[in-house]
Amino acid sequence: MAVVGVFAARNLAEREAVNDAAASADLIAEAVIQPALRDDLVDQDPAAVAAMDDAVRQYLENTTLTRIKLWTRDGTIVFSDEPRLLGQRYELDADDLEVFEDPQVRGEISDLSEPENRFERGSGQMLEVYRPVWTPNGTPLLFETYSPYDDVDVRAGQLWRGFAGVTLSSLLFFAALLLPIGARMLVKVRRAQRQREAALEAVVEASAEERRRIAGNLHDGVVQELAATAFTVAGAAARAEQPTRDPGLGRELHESAGTLRASIGSLRSLLVDIYPATLTSGGLAEALDDLAASLRTVGVAVQVEVADDGAALDEDGRRLVFRVAQECLQNVRRHAGAREAVVRLTREEDAGGAWIVLDVADDGVGFDPDQALDAPARGHFGLRVLRDLASAGGAELLLDTARGAGCHWRLRVPLP
Repeated sequence: MAVVGVFAARNLAEREAVNDAAASADLIAEAVIQPALRDDLVDQDPAAVAAMDDAVRQYLENTTLTRIKLWTRDGTIVFSDEPRLLGQRYELDADDLEVFEDPQVRGEISDLSEPENRFERGSGQMLEVYRPVWTPNGTPLLFETYSPYDDVDVRAGQLWRGFAGVTLSSLLFFAALLLPIGARMLVKVRRAQRQREAALEAVVEASAEERRRIAGNLHDGVVQELAATAFTVAGAAARAEQPTRDPGLGRELHESAGTLRASIGSLRSLLVDIYPATLTSGGLAEALDDLAASLRTVGVAVQVEVADDGAALDEDGRRLVFRVAQECLQNVRRHAGAREAVVRLTREEDAGGAWIVLDVADDGVGFDPDQALDAPARGHFGLRVLRDLASAGGAELLLDTARGAGCHWRLRVPLP
């Protein structure tokens, strides 16, 4: 708005300056030229020319006008302050001739390349103003003045500064009025942002609380009941195998007890996946043991080595280590085809600070990490999940793998 206003002010100021110059020329015509006109000036009578020259010379000494000309309708110059132009005849253009039919004052930038303007060349850009005047007997003549365009520039600059000052001050005042409104809107936006963040945090916390509640109910309810049932069935099977009992019944009861124990193991693995109770009560060491136990049930030998249990981490840091370990071991279970795996938790210190480091390695088939990132197989988004988990937690996640060379994940979580 400021730029547009300034340019508009400049154009308006230039038009006003041209109008001022036209008004000055009109005043000269009425106050100087018209009273000095004689009928015999049309015939270039020396006395008439001398009288006009005296009137014009007195005025030119106190003005910035460069040239004055008087033309007849046929294009003959009957007077000029430049004597060499007297009696010269040039063709008038359509705008000049139109002034005779529609008397008015007109101004424009002069074309100094025209033959009649040869004596004005070399003086820079000129403003040409013309209008009709009349001799005492009513003969119309074309009165024409030339003045340096610098005068227009000076006047335009004065007007422009005035217009621009008004425009800019108005805009500044408008901006000042908007500042309280903008500040209030900014406060509202920030408040709304805090409310959204609080709502999101509440949703996440509610989800975690619900998972804890479900896990607690399953552990304290169904799992305990199934465990008790398994013990009861196992005792019944032992009694049924006595010599006086039915051996076949005992075998079936033992199979049922085995099925119950397998179901209990699956439920406990599911509980670890939903929410690791040991993460809060027993720390990372026990939680990692629980994860390893769920993998051992499918025949993978998992070795857990804990040199530092991550007690120095806050709750979010411990949860991040657990989530990454959980995702890595799930990938081992689903895709690696591994026989052995190692889960190691240690502490490192360097010039950048202290770190809790989680290593998860397996002897599986490995994979191409670039392909897994750029074009994962359908449903295989584990690599992206791990990357996003680490990034969101402010941790560093490294990967060493290749096809047929196993896989080694390393998570480095900075200590507070």
